[in-house]
Amino acid sequence: MPFEKTPGWLDWYADPSKPRFRVPAGSVDAHCHVFGPGDEFPFAPERKYTPCDASKHQLFALRDRLGFSRNVIVQATCHGADNRALADACLASGGRARGVATVRRSITDRELADLHAAGVRGVRFNFVKRLVDFTPKDELMEIAQRIAPLGWHVVVYFEAADLPELWDFFTSLPTTVVVDHMGRPDVTKPVDGPEFELFVKLIREHPNVWSKVSCPERLSVSGPPALQGEQSAYRDVVPFARRIVETFPDRVLWGTDWPHPNLKNHMPDDGLLVDFIPHIATTPDLQRKLLVDNPMRLYWPEETR
Repeated sequence: MPFEKTPGWLDWYADPSKPRFRVPAGSVDAHCHVFGPGDEFPFAPERKYTPCDASKHQLFALRDRLGFSRNVIVQATCHGADNRALADACLASGGRARGVATVRRSITDRELADLHAAGVRGVRFNFVKRLVDFTPKDELMEIAQRIAPLGWHVVVYFEAADLPELWDFFTSLPTTVVVDHMGRPDVTKPVDGPEFELFVKLIREHPNVWSKVSCPERLSVSGPPALQGEQSAYRDVVPFARRIVETFPDRVLWGTDWPHPNLKNHMPDDGLLVDFIPHIATTPDLQRKLLVDNPMRLYWPEETR
């Protein structure tokens, strides 16, 4: 039976511009998704949204157009803990994609081994209440302890206001911890204010914590780039991302977030998102760390030894 996309949510940008910024050779889009196709990889019955189809072939075409060499594909909540679409995309990439899965306590060691063979190198814990139902922390900790021997890491997605209550859990995890989108800061507040300062403190005090400096289109309140001009797109996010990149240059990642699920106000041009990068990583050295060295060290360590 065909699925129907959640009303009001936009499809991905069909004809992204060619970026003006040329990413370094070997760059990795370290946060993106595949959705379905729904008739091949059905969406989870418990999902809280139904996206448009976004296939591996379309993702790889975008990768090539934007000038990237590799992808890290993150399991989307609309697929729940059914990682078949993710694993299929990683296997089809010829080693040029790694994955971050969603797993449950019931997963077997054999299933974890199969995901590892497909290219999975992490699991994602989502704490954004509007997107997922709460998973008990003891279950999440058990999963983290099981994946640690595989060399996997944990990706956490939360909103800035919830960091105080999640702090103890995050700092007790036995793996590298990668925070999605800087913990979704409120960019109307000061970059040196107490809320963002707490996030900076988390990374500073815990050397196993990394951050993605992605998704300005989700964090910005100053309007879509079409209203601002390309040079100032998402300008209100720049100070936050630049601070993280410059303070923790060896523990930052960047990704497109294609195909940008759940957006209602505007759908970003992925080419303009790439042009955002030199505003937050302002030197060739910082750009190479952000786009090449760091993701390779985390996802393809066998090629960096």
